[in-house]
Amino acid sequence: MKRRYAVLLMGALALPLLAQASCESVQADISKKIINNGVAESDFTLDIVPNDQADQAGGQVVGHCENDTQKIVYKKNGRDADSNVADSAGSSQDGPAQ
Repeated sequence: MKRRYAVLLMGALALPLLAQASCESVQADISKKIINNGVAESDFTLDIVPNDQADQAGGQVVGHCENDTQKIVYKKNGRDADSNVADSAGSSQDGPAQ
């Protein structure tokens, strides 16, 4: 019985690490979609920011993670900083509700 509690405790302690990894995987997925749409990897950045800081991040929110407590913000580098990212670049979580 003690072993079972130890396993549950270890799982609970690992949960924040798993949540961060999921944010990183969502960010990587979005990055891949943007690159596949013809944007060079050096022409943009994706930042993971807390929800309350997404408006101050200075970019376009293209995804979310960690149970919608974090936002992924797209920023265009270079002279075309006002360009918008393609609609298809966001995560599947950001699609319209059906």
